[in-house]
Amino acid sequence: MNFKKHMFNSKLLAVCCASILFVTSCGGDKPKEEDTNNKDVVDTDTAKTAVLNVGGELFSVPSPIQTAMLIQKSGVTYDKAVLNISKNANTYTNDFARSLNLGIYGADLGYVSMYNQTQDAIGYLAAVKQLADKLGVSAAFDQQTMKRIETNIANKDSMLVLVGIAYRASDAYLKTNKRTEVSSLILAGGWIESMHFSINAYKQKPSNEVKFRIAEQKQALGSIIKLLASNTAPEAIELGKQLSDLAKVYDGIQFKYTFVEPTTDSIKKMTYINSTNEVLVSKEQIEQITAKIQEIRTKITNVQS
Repeated sequence: MNFKKHMFNSKLLAVCCASILFVTSCGGDKPKEEDTNNKDVVDTDTAKTAVLNVGGELFSVPSPIQTAMLIQKSGVTYDKAVLNISKNANTYTNDFARSLNLGIYGADLGYVSMYNQTQDAIGYLAAVKQLADKLGVSAAFDQQTMKRIETNIANKDSMLVLVGIAYRASDAYLKTNKRTEVSSLILAGGWIESMHFSINAYKQKPSNEVKFRIAEQKQALGSIIKLLASNTAPEAIELGKQLSDLAKVYDGIQFKYTFVEPTTDSIKKMTYINSTNEVLVSKEQIEQITAKIQEIRTKITNVQS
């Protein structure tokens, strides 16, 4: 499909990447050369758990793209109703709300892209551009970056490619301009939306994989809380308290590791890991997590001032 027919331009695409990259950035890796030929290219960095270095401390947070891939792979169908309405971008009038919802819209954009919902992506691109411009994120991209984005625009995996191209530029921009509070809020928004996706996917089609994804977020949640701790704004403090309440639910979730001797196939020269990880999470705990995420997300997406 020719994205240009839908009025996608290089600047808009660059800005859209900003919303996803803040929640997929791996920080500190050397840039990879992107393929500018007409080939299918996927930057797998975007689907990995992000390891962020903030103030010399490392934080690990799964990327929204990783979550969207898992949900799609599990057979859950596309559901536009789980997304934050794109026109809500007009109602976010301070940097706190804009930052959180830029993270949310970035996750939404990753979600619609994984399901190839180009028409829906148009509205989210516009919402992302609006918030990113207000936050000054657009300045992270130079002409060379946007030209590379434009070159890859027709690729069917273009959204993942674009994230891979762009995230390092904006990560460096925020660090240079000492805007860690903004990036932390964007990261938090993306994580909350990813949790929202996982919860709704589990409701639609329960699976052990999605349940495990929900349950394993204890460490990521701890990272988010620590990242927000340096933000002394009243709204950020309140969000930190809400997330800390959620963390109390996670304290009751346990993981059981069972060691089984690995086996080796000498002919194939392969060693197989047979140990297993089992998550011990009750229906009540999933319900409590669901209620808390819904409460937090509703407050964020409904903020108007």
